[in-house]
Amino acid sequence: PAGAASAAALPVVINTWAFRTAAETAWRVLESGGSELDAVERGCGQCEIDQCDGSVGYGGSPDESGETTLDAMIMDGNTMEVGAVADLRHVKNAIGVARKVIEYTKHTLLVGESASLFAVRMGFPYEDLTTQKSVSLYSEWLNQSCQPNYWKNVVPDSSKSCGPYKRREEVTYREEQTSSQRNVHNHDTIGMVVIGVSGTVASGTSTNGAIHKLPGRVGDSPIAGAGSYADSTAGGAAATGDGDIMMRFLPSYQAVEYMRMGTDPTVACQKVISRIQKYAPMFFGAIICANTTGSYGAACNKIPGFTQFHFMVSSPLLSRPTEQVVDCI
Repeated sequence: PAGAASAAALPVVINTWAFRTAAETAWRVLESGGSELDAVERGCGQCEIDQCDGSVGYGGSPDESGETTLDAMIMDGNTMEVGAVADLRHVKNAIGVARKVIEYTKHTLLVGESASLFAVRMGFPYEDLTTQKSVSLYSEWLNQSCQPNYWKNVVPDSSKSCGPYKRREEVTYREEQTSSQRNVHNHDTIGMVVIGVSGTVASGTSTNGAIHKLPGRVGDSPIAGAGSYADSTAGGAAATGDGDIMMRFLPSYQAVEYMRMGTDPTVACQKVISRIQKYAPMFFGAIICANTTGSYGAACNKIPGFTQFHFMVSSPLLSRPTEQVVDCI
């Protein structure tokens, strides 16, 4: 089983889900002498091209207005620099733009149409992210009275109609819906951690976010410490799942801090999941962790329909990038 005292070797590439071409691309970059940041950028960028599961890249997860927008981040564990974009429109290579935020600005996070204008100045093409697939997903949703959606405490009743909504005068505070609207078929992120031969750590994420989200919504993916985190003195981690819940707990930062204290990567991942469970027992989510010796692990929250988490590992101990599985807790 994954992470059960996983033998350690460097370099290592680990990424969420069974996104094999992303893993292969990142590994090839390392083999050809590219940097850890290059491997993360190209690996996650491969998923943007492949439209992995429809939840990464263009043409997937249309928002309430039918538009696909992208979130991404990349982190350098040597310098602790982060580049991130959120609510990026009309530009396909989100993690590429995030890398340019590190290289050409003193900022960390750019958002919305302004992030798109920055991307164009950096040489990225401005293009339509809509596809036949995203148009049909959007029209199906409209035909189903806009179900499911992310509104609450509004009139008319958001569980029965498309609105337009107004706020209800009386706000009712109740437990979040029993189960996440996101599930194993709506992964919503690639997260990747790369640790080089010398123990240098880089991490990154790319996603088109939650399907039918409110325009302007940003999840955990582009937030440092939530979507991913890299620190070359300890290790790296990346999360996937219900970002609206997970980002409140900075799971990637927390996991790296556990590993800094000497906690085994698998246990570090499990501890992070357990912490979120206390507040949101039915959340959909998983996390991958790797330390600077090349030990790695993963953990996920067990809910109906999601009892195992698949992820990819590339290391000198494996003849090729290999899919691994962990049972959820």
